[in-house]
Amino acid sequence: MNQPSFFDSIPTIILRDPLSQLLGSADGGLIEYSYGEAVKLTGHSCPTVAGAWIMTTHALKRLYGDETPERGAISVSMRDGADEGVTGVIASVAGYITGAATDAGFKGIRGRFSRRNLLRFGQPIDGEMCFERLDTNQRVTVSFNSAVVPASSNMMPLLFAAMEPDAAQDQKDAFAAAWQDRVRRIFESGDHPDLIRYS
Repeated sequence: MNQPSFFDSIPTIILRDPLSQLLGSADGGLIEYSYGEAVKLTGHSCPTVAGAWIMTTHALKRLYGDETPERGAISVSMRDGADEGVTGVIASVAGYITGAATDAGFKGIRGRFSRRNLLRFGQPIDGEMCFERLDTNQRVTVSFNSAVVPASSNMMPLLFAAMEPDAAQDQKDAFAAAWQDRVRRIFESGDHPDLIRYS
């Protein structure tokens, strides 16, 4: 699968998954996740998917510091309902990385490794998402501000042109390039103080 080259410059994140270790899926249960894989999960790369990736990886860094985060031992609370706006997309990325799932998730083995009900929607939190370590109950709440990296002024005209039934390939390519350029700029602004809000 050919992906934009800047995907390769986005830092990956490694988590330890005790279930994966038990079942022999990965040596030591260590699994490396990349933004490109999150794009495969959602089917697209956009500011929302980028924001979900940044919020999740930054929150885990705050919760674990230099420790390796433990997949399946982190709950994720979403402020909005699953069908509101882009909440479902954000939650899918966070769940992919952390293992947190709704009541449809893995039920566990002999009372261990359950992922069910670790992902909740419509929660009374002061931010978009709240991550909590189940072992220490330490929490971090985050929100993403995509306006820090605005779209180019010609984004909408490019989109409308690309979606015309008779759009030429160069029109489609121009929109796709402009769209992914904004995603790239979001990642390059990952440490901007206003991009992620913690509470």
